Amino acid sequence: MSNKPMDGEEPEIIYIPDEEGNEEEFEVIMRFEVDGSDKKYMMLIPVEAAEQEESDEVYAFRYEEEGDDLQLFTIDDEEEWNIVEETFNTLMDEMGEEEESK
Repeated sequence: MSNKPMDGEEPEIIYIPDEEGNEEEFEVIMRFEVDGSDKKYMMLIPVEAAEQEESDEVYAFRYEEEGDDLQLFTIDDEEEWNIVEETFNTLMDEMGEEEESK
């Protein structure tokens, strides 16, 4: 399992258009791959929430990269969603344990 927490680095910001075509800013808080799969996932929070330290609103996307081109895909399959959610929670728990041991 690979994960890249964004701690200690400049936050990675991506822009996602809403239904009306307005671009909203999101901060990438984690990227990871699920064991046994070649799929990559990205966890995002709205920049406004990140600035106010309100991280209740977390979005998950499957993504593919080709050079500088990034494509995001919504996760519609319930089984895939459950795997992503479980992986994310496990990684967050591990990161919390690392912080406590410092």
